[in-house]
Amino acid sequence: MITIALQGAEFFAYHGFYPEEQKIGCRFLVNIAVDFVPQTEPDDELKHTVDYEKVYYMACEEMKHPRKLIETVAQAILDRIKTKYPYVETISVEIKKLNPPLLGRVAHSAVTVNYSKQ
Repeated sequence: MITIALQGAEFFAYHGFYPEEQKIGCRFLVNIAVDFVPQTEPDDELKHTVDYEKVYYMACEEMKHPRKLIETVAQAILDRIKTKYPYVETISVEIKKLNPPLLGRVAHSAVTVNYSKQ
């Protein structure tokens, strides 16, 4: 089993339940981990692995589409990875909303969605 991961991919996006959040935007951190069993013997070919650059661009694309819930964004990223790499065993996508607009100081709110082939 191999794990590829992106940790702390930072985005400025317009996700949020309240209209103000979708107007002013916020900073987000995205963490993604993908476990898979290699389909071939290890070699230096990207086509035989999960390409974390492609995973990053999938996250970029989904972060561009404003949504009310970050759960929806995380699920969309997960679904794209699962479609592109049907042989993956597990996927975890965590999205952290930095400094959410709450009455007190909060470092971040977060949601994690998981997928397991089993």
